[in-house]
Amino acid sequence: MNDNILAEILALKDLSVLELQTKYSELFDAKKATSNNKTYLWQRIAYRIQEIEYGCLPAEALNKLKALTQEYDPINNQALRSYTVERHHASRDRRLPIPGTVINKKYKGTEIRVKALEHGFEYNDKVYKTLSAVAKAITGAHWNGFSFFNL
Repeated sequence: MNDNILAEILALKDLSVLELQTKYSELFDAKKATSNNKTYLWQRIAYRIQEIEYGCLPAEALNKLKALTQEYDPINNQALRSYTVERHHASRDRRLPIPGTVINKKYKGTEIRVKALEHGFEYNDKVYKTLSAVAKAITGAHWNGFSFFNL
């Protein structure tokens, strides 16, 4: 990557959200930024700067990425989730990770690993009904499971 481009992108990290929104409008044809998230704005602007300098991805590559994303959504496992949740377990909370997912958390210097099951969660070879129950077993205090595990 060109040193000037890299320096310009790194300099963006020091800008305020308002300054990033202004820069976003400059680079995206006067479109107003839809977010107040500094990291999101920085990433979008950095990508746009590189896109202007080096060009965008070829249509073939974009189509391949779109197809792969639809088949293997790395964030939400959309293909698996829609099959598991909607067809088989309509009552399952959509916020929960799909069965088989391992949730990792560091708590007071200890690495915690919780495995999502079809009906509950496994922690230390014991099955708990909810994430909140797992959090209570770990801390001894009542916690919202989603908050404790940052889901």
